[in-house]
Amino acid sequence: QVQLVESGGGLVQAGGSLRLSCAASGRTFSSYAMGWFRQAPGKEREFVATITWSGDNTYYTDSVKGRFTISRDNAKNTVYLQMNSLKPEDTAVYYCAARRNSFRYTYFTRMDEYEHWGQGTQVTVSS
Repeated sequence: QVQLVESGGGLVQAGGSLRLSCAASGRTFSSYAMGWFRQAPGKEREFVATITWSGDNTYYTDSVKGRFTISRDNAKNTVYLQMNSLKPEDTAVYYCAARRNSFRYTYFTRMDEYEHWGQGTQVTVSS
């Protein structure tokens, strides 16, 4: 069982940056593909970014490409989401998710592909 705890959210002005962290419990973190999703008020949860267990492959939704970077440190059981050039439309609760996966280059973008979820962290971008 993996437990995920997000941190790093907050209030930032448009154009600013934040780095989200997701700390995972357990000794098998390096076996998990990780993802970040977000949910804005009144909207469905949507995919943001994902990274394979090895860190060799990443994928982003179009709206964040070039602004967000997902990374991981398997020694620290942590995945990060560096968010730059933030926009008001990035305002949402951000969730990290995990699923066990042994394929080095395979990533996942659908919510139903993930097995474990964190409680979320609020990101608010003011204009």
